[in-house]
Amino acid sequence: MSEPIDSEVVVVTGASAGVGRATARAFAERGAKIGLLARGEDGLEGARKDVERAGGEAIVVPTDVSDFDAVDAAAETVENAFGPIDIWVNNAMVSVFSPAAEMTAEDYRRVTEVTYLGYVHGTQVALERMRPRDEGTIVQVGSALAYRGIPLQSAYCGAKHAIQGFTESVRTELIHDDCDVQLSMVQMPAMNTPQFEWSKSRMPKKPQPVPPIYQPEVAARAITWTVDRGKDELWVGRSTVKAILGNRLIPRRLDNMLASGGYDSQLTGEPTDPDRENNLHEPLSGDFGAHGPFDDRARDRSYQLQASMHRRAIALLAALAAVIVSAFLGRWAASAESG
Repeated sequence: MSEPIDSEVVVVTGASAGVGRATARAFAERGAKIGLLARGEDGLEGARKDVERAGGEAIVVPTDVSDFDAVDAAAETVENAFGPIDIWVNNAMVSVFSPAAEMTAEDYRRVTEVTYLGYVHGTQVALERMRPRDEGTIVQVGSALAYRGIPLQSAYCGAKHAIQGFTESVRTELIHDDCDVQLSMVQMPAMNTPQFEWSKSRMPKKPQPVPPIYQPEVAARAITWTVDRGKDELWVGRSTVKAILGNRLIPRRLDNMLASGGYDSQLTGEPTDPDRENNLHEPLSGDFGAHGPFDDRARDRSYQLQASMHRRAIALLAALAAVIVSAFLGRWAASAESG
């Protein structure tokens, strides 16, 4: 069967696992042609099989997003294979679980190069191709931590804050230039991804996402919906809303709350193997898939996200309900008066 003429060409960074893997699968279900970018070749091959099973087409391009030239070359490879890129999803990340006092300069440098500059590189490369056509969508996979820092993740929180500022700055320039390229950011809650199995950690116990935990398919639905609706920003999960709004209203109280509970909420009760491998500088071998080890605790839907996605319908239903209640009360009052 031939591909539909309007098949989307999508690039997903960090596509070998977690949110990137689930996002690639979600675009594949709508028949997209997808460039899969990440460092781990085993995971990329697994993602390619996922995409093909879901009805899409994929090309695997092993890429370290901290290298601008490598990202630029990857984009060229994708366009040579599939044509102009319509959608670019920046998602690749690394992190270190550690108190700031125990972090090294090299830890900060590497997390910044991948988790922040990787997004900058992807955005620059995508815009270079989208601007001349005056169309396309770039999605930054963000986090509640783009607004609210938490303990043990100072490098990651700093990178996510930087992405937020970078995105807002570039968006204003696109508006100034009357450019129709859409630049969006989707702020995620804690996700059940393999990062907690391979991130570098100096903690005595295994790391975990801060509950409540969501499955990566929730993130994928948010990303595809944001692309379709052209939204500048979307918050996913009630915990994300609480973190962002709480930081605006009671930031110092949150400091104290996180100081007392922010450590334990990020650690399981299981001891960490001090010699465990991590992916800070090199990818781990093997295919880790989209899900992490927390399936038994992860939610496969977010009611807050569903409400955001169907806001107009909910508003119409609320208005209709108000009319019905008003009419009922009016009849009741008229009946009471006549009685």
